[in-house]
Amino acid sequence: MTLILGYVKVWTVFMTLKNKKPIRVFDKNIFMEFVSKKEAGMRQFATFFTAVILLCTMTFGLTGCTFIFQKGRRTDQQKISKLKSELSELERAKRELEDRLRREMNDKEVKVEMLERGLVITFLAEVLFDSGKADLRSDSLEKLSKVASVLQSTVKDLDVGIEGHTDNVPIKYSGWKSNWELSTSRATSVLHFMIDQEGMDPHRLSATGYGEYRPVESNMTKEGRQKNRRVEIVILPKVTKEKADVESPDIGGNLK
Repeated sequence: MTLILGYVKVWTVFMTLKNKKPIRVFDKNIFMEFVSKKEAGMRQFATFFTAVILLCTMTFGLTGCTFIFQKGRRTDQQKISKLKSELSELERAKRELEDRLRREMNDKEVKVEMLERGLVITFLAEVLFDSGKADLRSDSLEKLSKVASVLQSTVKDLDVGIEGHTDNVPIKYSGWKSNWELSTSRATSVLHFMIDQEGMDPHRLSATGYGEYRPVESNMTKEGRQKNRRVEIVILPKVTKEKADVESPDIGGNLK
């Protein structure tokens, strides 16, 4: 403050000499009174502004906003708990399938693995079908029955997707228009077996043919093409999509 007063005094003298007009000598008391009034006004404004912010915070904090946030947290906890339960079921199903299909797995005919999309049971196509055919081999039925028994018990509440895949060798003699039709027919053959022979609920099942377009290995080698010709039975964890609640304030400003 002392420094400001000094600057004001110097400026007063300078302006007097420059304009050669008398300028009223700076009055320290008047200036201090002016500053005090301004400071008091600023303190009043700051107090009022703080009160408004505090009132808004308490209003929104004690009404619907807090309720919605807590509601979201409870929903997230429920989803996490449900997902953990489903993962536990899938892990149990994986152990049971590995036990029942141990011989087939040792012979490299079947593979059971937990992937991001769910629990996947992969059968080489030659285990289930003759070359270029979509009718199930008679010796494949027992293997599929082992899978069906787990689908009907351990994971009876989960949906199942059946996917057909081929290599990229063009169809020549088997009568199919393309690998699309062959892969789709093989998937639906497995689906019909699960429904007609094993009594599975059709609402749980779906069949898809991907042709040659989702290979797991290179089609440049015989071994790679063999692995690409496959049928995958995918046990799908449930994904629940819930509509977001659109909340609107009522007349009193509270969120319903």
